[in-house]
Amino acid sequence: MKYMKILACFMVTLAILVAGCASEVEESVSSEPVKIGVIQWDDSRAGANVFTQILDEGGYEYEIISADLGGLYQATAQGDLDVLVHAWLPATQAPYWEKYGDDLVKAQVVASGAKCGLVVPEYVPINTIEELNDNADKFDNKISGIEPGAGIMQNTESCIVEYDLGNFELYSSSTVGMTAELQDKIDNEEWVVVTLWRPHWSFARIEGLKFLEDTQGIYGESDDLIILTRTGFEEDNPEFYQLIQNFELELSDIESIMIAIDSGKTAEEAAAEWLAENPQKIDEVLGTQ
Repeated sequence: MKYMKILACFMVTLAILVAGCASEVEESVSSEPVKIGVIQWDDSRAGANVFTQILDEGGYEYEIISADLGGLYQATAQGDLDVLVHAWLPATQAPYWEKYGDDLVKAQVVASGAKCGLVVPEYVPINTIEELNDNADKFDNKISGIEPGAGIMQNTESCIVEYDLGNFELYSSSTVGMTAELQDKIDNEEWVVVTLWRPHWSFARIEGLKFLEDTQGIYGESDDLIILTRTGFEEDNPEFYQLIQNFELELSDIESIMIAIDSGKTAEEAAAEWLAENPQKIDEVLGTQ
């Protein structure tokens, strides 16, 4: 009887240990959806929707979070978000990188050669930022911008100081509002200067746009479009991190999706159409080719 009691105790202990191990295994294989922050610019929405639709094909779980640019940087640096799609670095969003970069990882360069700056129509007979002040009245003393807080807006504020553009005021608007004003001015052959970047559908839709030469390098030579992650994400989710590192696009690919969005398609529809024409991208990212 004594041995039976000992055996019974052993079996109970074993059952508890097995249950505990099973619980640990279950916890190790289960995971929360990856939280992906998406900057609400068309280039980011285009790239993000291609990436997330590939994730859907692979059966990966994720959650999309949208907020202002500074909020997304801060949330990713704090670990509240896992992934940020996509940053413009090293130039355009340099202030955010300086503030939060110690807690962020540059996981993947999605595309290279992006550019930001001040843009005018080609019929405007100036070619450098320095020439703006002498023609301020022709521009109504106005630089038409986008959402306040955007990297290009911060750089333009610096531009006004460094180039001594005291005759100009930077007006905040929205990306849609800025491009609408640009098109309206061009339709009437009026002078206009705007904050603009490439990739952007404007360069494909509106003929005759040019960047003003930035001799002081306020806007930088060019940017990479980069997917950032929080520190430690690679160790926590190496499989998902590898998917990020498999993801690349050409600037022309991003612009083609942006044109479809501007034509009235949702970002989801535009990305789905692009993937239908480029199915190899799914295999590239998922590693199934």
